[in-house]
Amino acid sequence: MELDLYDETNQITTEQKELVNSLLEFAGKHLELPDDTEMSVTFVDDDAIQKINKTYRGKDQSTDVISFAIEDEVEDELTINFDNLEEPMPRNIGDIIISVDKTASQANEYGHSFDRELGFLALHGFLHLNGYDHMDPEDEKEMFGLQKEILEAYGLKR
Repeated sequence: MELDLYDETNQITTEQKELVNSLLEFAGKHLELPDDTEMSVTFVDDDAIQKINKTYRGKDQSTDVISFAIEDEVEDELTINFDNLEEPMPRNIGDIIISVDKTASQANEYGHSFDRELGFLALHGFLHLNGYDHMDPEDEKEMFGLQKEILEAYGLKR
């Protein structure tokens, strides 16, 4: 899997970037994603994520993580078929935006490390990119169960 990481805050260490990269690689294998799957993760502050949240979701508040899934179907959107290309195109599943400020405050609130919260949020966004959500109780149970399973199998404990 190809993962592009962007730190607009200059607060994420090399080790933390490696944690996010290896956790999402692990999750990709767990979900049996093709090796040529691509995505990005961008680390921002609360002001930046609030602007993104207002612009794209109509919510004028900061949040911890936002996912933009490329494969989400939108009504009346033209579908492009790449099946007949000589060389297959990589599968880009989308982008994850994580607030470093919210990561720190939630880690403190929940009584675990910044790294654990960062991994949790990255995985949460990753699952959204792969079609999981928590809009109703059944979907929430499935997504949160898978999230817990992957975090435990990876070894990222509270």
